[in-house]
Amino acid sequence: MQEARSRVAQGFRMQVYDDTFSWVGWGGRLRLGSGKCRLRIYDLRMGPQRDLTHLRPIIVVVSDVAESKVSVRSCVSHVATSVAREFKLDPQRMIFIEYYAASTYGDKGQHTIPERYEAVEFVWHADNALRPRWRAINPELREEVKKLMQDRG
Repeated sequence: MQEARSRVAQGFRMQVYDDTFSWVGWGGRLRLGSGKCRLRIYDLRMGPQRDLTHLRPIIVVVSDVAESKVSVRSCVSHVATSVAREFKLDPQRMIFIEYYAASTYGDKGQHTIPERYEAVEFVWHADNALRPRWRAINPELREEVKKLMQDRG
């Protein structure tokens, strides 16, 4: 199991983790579903308005990385379970978001797929994320997440 490397908050830094995260799959020695993603964790309780109470103050943002054999989307329940366990996060206080950067394709790069942010909601049972449901996040939350990701803190 990967050691959770936490970056200590300084001042009003809300980012507590930003690195490649590896999860161990299932299936014993076969380790089916093992993979990697970029993981960012933000804690809004560490921000400039830390006396403001948030129902879900932990924002988890995951993105695919080229060196992974599987996508986050294909193993999202397993990834969410692994992140919550490894970082000791209360899943009821966490917003889990998949982020896909904009990409271009075509002979001359003339076509663009816009960036995408999707919240994933789970049913949690015995500390396991089950039955993922994807939904678009509201514009206000999307803008806040964008700012967090741009500020790197």
